[in-house]
Amino acid sequence: MPSIAELLEPTQVHCSFTAHSRKKILQLVAESLAKEANDEENSLNEIYDGLTERERLGSTGLGDGVAIPHCRMNCEKMQCAFVSLSEAIDYESIDGEPVDLIFVLIVPTHENKAHLEMLAILAHIFSESEFRQRLRSATTDEELRTTMLTIEREIAEQANAAAVNRS
Repeated sequence: MPSIAELLEPTQVHCSFTAHSRKKILQLVAESLAKEANDEENSLNEIYDGLTERERLGSTGLGDGVAIPHCRMNCEKMQCAFVSLSEAIDYESIDGEPVDLIFVLIVPTHENKAHLEMLAILAHIFSESEFRQRLRSATTDEELRTTMLTIEREIAEQANAAAVNRS
C-alpha cells in the first residue's frame, strides 16, 4: 500500500483555505485533483460526483473537527488532497462540531484492501489530539504537508519499535 508521503503531492495541500460550505471544499479538491488527469473536465465531474454521492450516504465528518471525504472510482492510482480551513464549517459531523481539517481520498475501484488500510491510518492520525493540534498550527501549504508526513513517519516508527519489542 502506498504511504501518504507517496500520495500527497505538494499541489494537493491547501492550508488556511477559506470556504463556507462542504460543497465549496469538494469543488476545490475535485478541481485540484482533476488538473493532474488527462481529461480534466470529465475527471472533475467524476471526482466531484463521487465525493458528493458518498456524502449523501452519510457525512464523512469523523468528529474533533476532522472529515475524510472519500470515494471509489475508475482511476489508475490512489489520489489524495489535504485542506485546512481558516474557519471551521458545519459538516454534519458525528459529534456536531464544525470541521477544519479535511483529508480527501480517491481510490481505484479495485483497491479494496489499500482503501481500508489508508482509512485506518488516517483515522489513527486524526484520533490523536496532539497530531490534530500540530496540523492546525501549520501556516503554509508546505508546512501542512511536512507536518502530515512527519506524523505518518512517527507512527510508522512507533509501529516498528512495537514490533521489535514483541519479537
